Amino acid sequence: MRKIFKPVDILSIAFILFLSAIVVVFSRSVPKPGWLLALYFVLIMTVISLAMYDVKSDTWKPVTYLHAFLPVVLVSLIFNSLGDIIPFVRPHYYDDLLIRIDYLMFGANPTIWLERFIHPVLTDILQFAYISYYLIPLALGIVLIVRKRYKVFDEAVFGIVLCFYLSYIGYILVPAVGPRYSMVHLQTTGLDANYFILSIQRLLNLLEHNKTDAFPSGHTAIALMTVYYAWKSGEKGLNIFLIPLVCALMFSTVYLRYHYVIDVIAGVALTAITILIAPRMYRMLDNRAG
Repeated sequence: MRKIFKPVDILSIAFILFLSAIVVVFSRSVPKPGWLLALYFVLIMTVISLAMYDVKSDTWKPVTYLHAFLPVVLVSLIFNSLGDIIPFVRPHYYDDLLIRIDYLMFGANPTIWLERFIHPVLTDILQFAYISYYLIPLALGIVLIVRKRYKVFDEAVFGIVLCFYLSYIGYILVPAVGPRYSMVHLQTTGLDANYFILSIQRLLNLLEHNKTDAFPSGHTAIALMTVYYAWKSGEKGLNIFLIPLVCALMFSTVYLRYHYVIDVIAGVALTAITILIAPRMYRMLDNRAG
């Protein structure tokens, strides 16, 4: 009989409780505290329910797959819920500071300087690379499941989800909306792209309720974490595909005006921190899981 809770279950429940505490403390500032607490309660109960149903059998079955990929739903819903917390708990944004840091490093604003290289084909390629962020971790997860490397899968999911949650803490501590909003008055040209790419971009902007997600660059951190776990698990074939895609993704975050360069640097640093602490946290929570 397997343990009821996986380390990632305990991690998710703990982080949701952390956000719930923030909502309670700032209930007079947050516009929909009851709705948020209800959402978090449902998420916690979903984690507990799937874990308890999953543990009844040692064989993989539909509920096991639902349990395995539940973090995909959790990180998405939690991310969007931050849009109802951060602007009211942390109303002061740090875009001016991040812009100054970029300027100190380069003597120019990178997103403005890159305007000279804007081309519809390049924009399309980089927008595709940016969008691939949503599929990159899934690709690794599917490969590991197909190869029945379940323990490696659990460890990779834990590390990637931990990186997500740490990036969310970064959004709370250093809220910023990024160059696409803060520097629009300085931009002299738009990003040319075909209608299909622009439609996807508009859809993602519509679905993304939380706009204060510039620092650190979660796209950078999560993509690099996926590359790390693909390398660690020996999935060289996958990394041959992932590495150039992730490099393009990291460049796209600045070219497409989603992030400042300092955000990308912070994303790299977050990856390094997560790689250092994830194994120890995983073992600690695995020993306590029951």
